Amino acid sequence: MSEVAEICSQLLRIDTTNDGGGDGPGERRAAEYVAGLLDAAGLDPVVFESAPRRTSVVARVAGSGSSSARGALLVHGHLDVVPADASEWRTHPFSGEVEDGLVHGRGAVDMKGSLSMTLALTLDWARRGVRPKRDLVLAFLADEEATGEYGAGHAVERHRDLFDGCTEAISESGGFTWHDGDVRLYPLAVGERGTAWMRLTARGVAGHGSKPAVDNPVAELARALARLADHRWPVRLTPEVAQLIDGLSRALGTTIDLDRLDEEIERLPRAAALFRGVLRNSANPTMLDAGYKVNVIPGTARAHVDGRFLPGQREEFLETIDRLLGPKVTREFVSFDDAVSSPAEGLYDELATALLAEDPGARPVPYVMTGGTDAKWFARLGIRGYGFAPLMLPPDLDYFGMFHGVDERVPVKGLEFGVRVLDRLLAAPAAKPDAAQPGSRAWPRPLP
Repeated sequence: MSEVAEICSQLLRIDTTNDGGGDGPGERRAAEYVAGLLDAAGLDPVVFESAPRRTSVVARVAGSGSSSARGALLVHGHLDVVPADASEWRTHPFSGEVEDGLVHGRGAVDMKGSLSMTLALTLDWARRGVRPKRDLVLAFLADEEATGEYGAGHAVERHRDLFDGCTEAISESGGFTWHDGDVRLYPLAVGERGTAWMRLTARGVAGHGSKPAVDNPVAELARALARLADHRWPVRLTPEVAQLIDGLSRALGTTIDLDRLDEEIERLPRAAALFRGVLRNSANPTMLDAGYKVNVIPGTARAHVDGRFLPGQREEFLETIDRLLGPKVTREFVSFDDAVSSPAEGLYDELATALLAEDPGARPVPYVMTGGTDAKWFARLGIRGYGFAPLMLPPDLDYFGMFHGVDERVPVKGLEFGVRVLDRLLAAPAAKPDAAQPGSRAWPRPLP
């Protein structure tokens, strides 16, 4: 088994379920495993906790100095995973089983597979005496699958010095193969929608359920939620999404009509999956809490809503939310992060070049994520983030379906591809092979 597959398998065997309530096993065991590998690579990992078992690891790799003027590059990812019901899986979600060229387990795609690529490359560099072209800060963080407060948030607020000099970052949800017929698209994330998780509250008059209601907060909240759920948000074509659509048009050899995007989604469903979720803001009711007895009208009703908004759309989004809720329903934020975006140039071009060196048929395109990552926390330090965890996938593997889905799995060859791409991107020029010869790295390397 290649080193990257073995590391991935080991990480998947460690249950780091994050249920959002702090009752899970925590990230400590995974953090200790990661710290051990970083130590074996000759680094000096810093291990810290924001709360018992909520553990993160950060290490710095000194660069060659060839790109010192650009500052350090942060490579970050999360150790936690969302819950998994073992009864629904073909293999146990924490088995780390390697079967038919695939590594199975919760987090294989999101995102222990990506972490294993970074770790395998770091170990390989240590053996070969390779240095990166610029300083790297490697961060393996807790709590991304909730609010990030116990992971990236804590790191940014309490351990800011660990990220001194970082100007740019790469992390999850970009650089994967997206097949559209014979075209291999590689979306590179340059932005994320903002996050507005809200708790809604309606207050009324408590009373007997058999009597005419004076002011029923359950009914008031239900009407407000229906207005939210039924609202058709208008298309707001941001510059980043316009760039994506232009890139798709050129890659596919067609014209995508920006004035008829809903029709184009029907015409090009595969390509449109990359942009249909980022044409509009959204607000989805997800939780309800009201009442305590069938014959009692409660005085209070509450609900939670997952709101997402595009870059530059925060004020319009919040104004629309307030109008739809009406005067009798109040809102408060459970978690709020503004939308982030980075230019599709500079580091973006380097990401595309590294992909093309390993897959000359790749068609990189800029991409905006519907959800969010820890990049929003690091944006508070002025660090520009990109989604880039390179992964070559076969046409029959549903990448988006793997996120938080059942039977999550990642190809071993895809992980090995990712290590080679990261090597080309990060290693100092003197250590790199001829970029014109794809796949010239001697990967995979077996474990000793």
